[in-house]
Amino acid sequence: MESITKNRQPPGVLRAMIAEAYGSSQVPDGEGWAHELGHGWFNVAYRVRLRDGYQAVLKIAPPPRVEVMTYERGAMATELAALALIREHTTVPVPDVDFADSSRSLADAPWFAMPYIDADNFGAIRATLSPIEQDRLDDALGAVTRELNSIRGRGFGPLAGPFADTWRACFLSMIEGVLGDGERREVDLGVPYGSLRDLIAAHAGCLDEVTDPRFVEWDLWASNVLVRDGKIVCLIDHERAFYGDPLIEAGFVAAQLKAFGSATAFIRGYGKIGFTAPERDRRRLYNLYLALIMVIETVYRGHTDPSQYEWSRARLAEALALFGPTP
Repeated sequence: MESITKNRQPPGVLRAMIAEAYGSSQVPDGEGWAHELGHGWFNVAYRVRLRDGYQAVLKIAPPPRVEVMTYERGAMATELAALALIREHTTVPVPDVDFADSSRSLADAPWFAMPYIDADNFGAIRATLSPIEQDRLDDALGAVTRELNSIRGRGFGPLAGPFADTWRACFLSMIEGVLGDGERREVDLGVPYGSLRDLIAAHAGCLDEVTDPRFVEWDLWASNVLVRDGKIVCLIDHERAFYGDPLIEAGFVAAQLKAFGSATAFIRGYGKIGFTAPERDRRRLYNLYLALIMVIETVYRGHTDPSQYEWSRARLAEALALFGPTP
């Protein structure tokens, strides 16, 4: 995926990173030892082969000169914190961290190194799988997500804080940050920003039901799931995790927005039986939050092809329609 946030580096810098992370004796020479992995939208990642054949991934944060959305600031530190929490408190498979550097001495941004996981990207191969195979993996993803959500936080918000005392205060701050990002870049949402704020305020009461802050992966789409032999072997890209309401997880989106597929198998695997009226209302707010991000981020990513913006605008319209007449 193309984005101006991808902080691509020349071979000399990648070699220096390998030397820092694995030692100078592991620095490869010749050609063909580095390949950019193309699935992500935000960070750049390189698959590299070291001199002894060990394969690693170097993941590099966006350059400081590129403006990112409010919720994306410090994303790499969030990912490292998320990986540590997941390894410590769950059995969910995630990559080890071989080395991490936030000094900016080799590049203009933080970066870290991890083992390369030899597996298929679920999002990339999904269409090649039978409905039964897709269903089985979606079910497993629901169970994995539930285990992630078992991690308790000390408050609502970023993994490292600062924390909000209530989920209402936290979520309203999150969605206001997105709206502020859109206004700053004058992104056309097709709906006045003031009307959206009024809509959100009118439905905010349903957020008060959430009192237990839980680890939320939030960005756990099929494209962030690695599979082998019909099983989930690794989850990747944890930079958007926070403590919040598990119902905001990506797997629940399709329960209301059918453009995202079916949520049936995921919900079954998660062990969720039905949605209460306040839960359905919260899901409407969470779908609105997601749709706003999808539209606004196309400007921050520097997309020149309007197709993603137009697709996201359609999803925003669908998310708003769940509330009734458009404001």
